[in-house]
Amino acid sequence: MSRPTARVLALLEILQTGGTRTTADLAVRLEVDERTIRRYVDHLIDLDIPVRSVRGRYGGYRLASGFRMPPLMLTDDEALAVMLSLVAGLRAGLLTTSATAMEIAAAKIRRVLPEALGRRLNALLATADFTTAARPAATQETGMLLMLAEAARRRRPVAVSYTARDGRRSERTVHPYGIVVHSGRWYVTGADSASGEVRTFRLDRIETATVLPGSFDIPTGFDPATRVLSGLAEVPYQHEVSLRVQGTAEQVRARLPAGIATVQEIPADPAQELAVQEARDLPEPSRLPVVSGTRESSEWVRVRLRAQRLEWVPSLLAWLDRPFVIEYPDALRDHVHALARRLAASATHGDGRPPGECGPPVTQ
Repeated sequence: MSRPTARVLALLEILQTGGTRTTADLAVRLEVDERTIRRYVDHLIDLDIPVRSVRGRYGGYRLASGFRMPPLMLTDDEALAVMLSLVAGLRAGLLTTSATAMEIAAAKIRRVLPEALGRRLNALLATADFTTAARPAATQETGMLLMLAEAARRRRPVAVSYTARDGRRSERTVHPYGIVVHSGRWYVTGADSASGEVRTFRLDRIETATVLPGSFDIPTGFDPATRVLSGLAEVPYQHEVSLRVQGTAEQVRARLPAGIATVQEIPADPAQELAVQEARDLPEPSRLPVVSGTRESSEWVRVRLRAQRLEWVPSLLAWLDRPFVIEYPDALRDHVHALARRLAASATHGDGRPPGECGPPVTQ
C-alpha cells in the first residue's frame, strides 16, 4: 500500500470491522505515523463517511453506529486480484459453481468499478491466454461445501449419503478432518463410521449431508492434503505395480507426480544389499541408464502405484533417473525393454552410426 489512497481505503476497511481503534494501533497497522492517521481520518470525513473521535485513555476512532458502506469499494490491485481469481479458478476447476455464475459475478464487479479501471480489466481479460487447457470441474452445491468446511472447523460429525465409485450408495457418519482440492475436484477426508478408518470422499458424490451434535478430536500431526494424495494413489486400477528404487524416500517422492504413487522406506537388512546386486546384474535393457554424475545411494525404497495401462509406466521410470528393480507385474518388463529399444533407435543417426561419430559417411 504505497499510495495514500490505498491507505485511506485500508483505514476504512479496519474501522468497518467494528469497535474503537486507537491512533497508535492504526499507525502500526498502516505503517505510518499518528499524525498521518489523523490526516487520513480527515479525508474520510471529507467523503461524508461518519468517523467518530473517541476521547479518553482508550479513545481513538470508530464509525458511527448503523453506518454501512456501498456494496463494493476496490482499489485497482484488489479489483485485479478478484477478477483474475475468478478466471483462474474457473480454468483450474476450483469453482463450485457453473461458468455462468462466474460470469455473472464478474459482470457485477465490472458494473461498480470506475469506467477507466473496468476498461483496462476488460482489455486484460480479452488478451490474456493460458498455456494449460481448461480443466473441467465437478460442480457441487456451494452450500454443501461451505457446510462441510464449517463442520470441519468446528469438529462436528456429519451424516452423509454417499455414492461410491462403483455406484453403490451408503449412509455413513464422517468426522471431517479437512477439505482438500486436487486436480479440479474437492475432497473431504476424515474418520468414517462405516469402515472405522480414515477415508477420503469426493464432494460431488455426496448427495445429502447433515451436521450432527457432538464433537471429535483430530489426530496429532494429521495432514489432510497428504492423506488425500495417498488415498488417491491407493484407488484400485487394472494393474498394481511394485518396484524397488535406489534412493531415499525424499529423493524419489520429489520425482513423482503428487497422488500417483506411495513410497515406503525399506529397512536396512541383507535383502537391501540383494536389491542393489540385482539392479547391477540385470542386463542393460532391463534397467534404464543412470545419468553420469548421479550420486549413488545405498538406500532403497519401495514404490507402489496403480495404473489402468502399463505403457506409460516406463516413461515414469525414465524420469526417476535411478536404478530400479521390478517386483511385479512381469508384463512391465516387456514395456521397459520396448522403451529402451525405442530410445536406442532414436539416439542413432539415419546412417546407422552412433551420434558420437561425426563427419560424412565414408565411401569405399
